[in-house]
Amino acid sequence: QVQLVESGGGSVQAGGFLRLSCAASGTRFSDYSVAWFRQAPGKGREFVAMINWNDFGTRYAESAKGRFNIARNNAENTASLEMSSLKPEDTAVYYCSAYSTGRYHSAGVWHYWGQGTQVPVSS
Repeated sequence: QVQLVESGGGSVQAGGFLRLSCAASGTRFSDYSVAWFRQAPGKGREFVAMINWNDFGTRYAESAKGRFNIARNNAENTASLEMSSLKPEDTAVYYCSAYSTGRYHSAGVWHYWGQGTQVPVSS
């Protein structure tokens, strides 16, 4: 079992920067890939970025490429999502997830989730 807790959300103006953190407790965090998803009001949960457990390879949604950076520190059991040049359309609740058993961009294949952190971006 892995428990995930996100932090770092908060109001930010368009063009701004925010760093989200995901703290993991439990065993085997270093054995799991980690992803960030987001859910805007009235919409489904959308893939943002993921990082592999072994080679630290990364994947990004088109909307995140060039603006967001996902990283992890297995020694500290943490992951992060740095977001720059934020836009109002980035407004959402951001979720950290771990342990995927399928296509990484699908929320349904991720087993462990945090409670989410709000990121409102004002224009």
